[in-house]
Amino acid sequence: MHILEGRATIEDVDAAIAELAAIGDEHGCTVQAFDARYLIGREHLERAIELADRAIERGENVARDRGVEILLYAAGRRQIDDALAMGVKAGEQDVAVLIDSLDAEDGEAEDASTEAREADAAAAVREALDLDERSTLGVEHADAALVRDFFDVSEAELAATDAELADVVLERVALLDVEK
Repeated sequence: MHILEGRATIEDVDAAIAELAAIGDEHGCTVQAFDARYLIGREHLERAIELADRAIERGENVARDRGVEILLYAAGRRQIDDALAMGVKAGEQDVAVLIDSLDAEDGEAEDASTEAREADAAAAVREALDLDERSTLGVEHADAALVRDFFDVSEAELAATDAELADVVLERVALLDVEK
């Protein structure tokens, strides 16, 4: 798994998404772009991938596209339209782009050829989006008010537990399986 971080200016969202999908197809990878303000860290995306792949393996996925299924889990939503709020929008923004591939035979993504495909896809994505190399991923970069609102985390909920916002968001992601 590769995660690219940076600032990008997206003029045409549909064209940008189509270009990322074409890069993914060319390199045998899932490429999914996120508005980085909604992400609380790398573990957020790792957990979303794990749960999306498990749902696909079990035939319980909502989306036909693996990238969209990952987006659904990252958003903690079953409705694609609701989850798309976490996607990129038109204009200048901080983004995180997930690049991940699966070995078609056993579901593993750890061999050298996979790493090379992901690295090549990452280079193509960085060029396509003209990403700078600033850090955009993590609790320190997330918009806490936006995240609390999106994941329906109240101040009272945070005050009632020792958990940090990141812990509550990861719980929401995991609870999506229970809610099905």
